[in-house]
Amino acid sequence: MILLCGIPSESPLALVGDALERIGAPYRWFNQRHFEQTEMAFELGDMGLSGWLEINGEGVALDSVRGIYSRLMDHSRLPELKDEAHDSPLTQHCNALHDTLIRWTEISPARVVNRIAAMGSNSSKPYQAQLIREHGFEIPASLITTDPHAVLTFREQHGRIIYKSISGVRSIVQTFDEKDLARLASVRWCPTQFQAYVPGTDVRVHVVGQRVFATRIESEAVDYRYAKSQVGEAARLTATELGDELSQRCVDLTRALGLDFSGIDLRLTPDERVFCFEVNPCPGYSYFEANSGQPISMAVANHLAWND
Repeated sequence: MILLCGIPSESPLALVGDALERIGAPYRWFNQRHFEQTEMAFELGDMGLSGWLEINGEGVALDSVRGIYSRLMDHSRLPELKDEAHDSPLTQHCNALHDTLIRWTEISPARVVNRIAAMGSNSSKPYQAQLIREHGFEIPASLITTDPHAVLTFREQHGRIIYKSISGVRSIVQTFDEKDLARLASVRWCPTQFQAYVPGTDVRVHVVGQRVFATRIESEAVDYRYAKSQVGEAARLTATELGDELSQRCVDLTRALGLDFSGIDLRLTPDERVFCFEVNPCPGYSYFEANSGQPISMAVANHLAWND
């Protein structure tokens, strides 16, 4: 049995559900929006880990679950809780259910894509960058500061620079230009990461277990995810191949971070240097699959079913 956790209509989850159907692997949904009809309990005793999950009156023995794909949204933002007090019985039930589910996924012997603890490195980009460098990837010259003068000095040293968030919260990468000078003093109130701009070609690498799917991205935008708004034209994505050595480094980095599934952002420079900007532990791969034709969702399904 495979358990899919999150909102079933979200495309990364929906694609894996479809792939599981095609390979005939049994699975169940934990639909966060149906939390009111869901109960769960587990215990860890002398006989090991046991428990049950009841969804709409149908029970699932937890020891029958061999694979878990979790893309849980912040349950406090669920529409069903919009008008609920923070201490209402419905809110308390939702909180307790999600807490129980997350605690179980952290210790379950099932194959979990991905455990919360393993995803933690992405919450601090500077910390994750140190782990990335240990695996032979280059990282851009970086400055994290609240000092406007330090930013200007950094720009004098490196010429073109970009800035972005240091947390795991998604931010739009922007080039630091003249219009930013007028608001540079605001950096005093928000530690910000500045990096030397690295010229080259973006490659997004999805690692699923031992399998590697690389996508070449062509765009003039600083942040290709927002190419339409930044340069007026969407990025062009095509499947590409990495050499064996670089592919293995991506697999090794993913494994070292404790992940089964990752999205690695690389930039390959004209002089054949390889920079790594980030390892995403919960990649929204469906955009890349739709544009490159690579069977990433099928690879995730087979990984969950232990078919790899």
